[in-house]
Amino acid sequence: MKLNELHDNDGATKKRKRVGRGPGSGTGKMGGRGIKGQKSRSGVAINGYEGGQMPIYQRLPKRGFTKPNRKSYAVVNLGLIQKFIDAKKIDGSAAITEDVLISSGLVRRKLDGIRVLAKGDVTSKLDLQVTGASKSAVEAVEKAGGSLTVTPAAAAE
Repeated sequence: MKLNELHDNDGATKKRKRVGRGPGSGTGKMGGRGIKGQKSRSGVAINGYEGGQMPIYQRLPKRGFTKPNRKSYAVVNLGLIQKFIDAKKIDGSAAITEDVLISSGLVRRKLDGIRVLAKGDVTSKLDLQVTGASKSAVEAVEKAGGSLTVTPAAAAE
């Protein structure tokens, strides 16, 4: 076998249909799009339209409710706070506020406040002041000899 004898199996590749390339091609002029109308123009996709059939988004049942004023909190785990203290990025002896967490790079943005969760271990004595915290996070901080103060969201703004 030589390089010039290599070829694909029959039917493995299909020639691309070059639309709108003159009358001799069979798909010239209108390019198989018919005459006039929205669908003959370029850049048109009628999303969700199923040819008169009831579209899927209308056939499926609608359930639930989206709260328009729902609060979204930036979430921090206790283990990460401890890791940042060990790496000397956060001063563990001083009070740790939301602004300290943001300036250290642990949290990118405050959103509606910062909520502390109990994942990870706390070894140092912390004084945390945040918008929210889980009960287990409060217990974990107090067990390590620190305090976790939850301030309401209005004060955090």
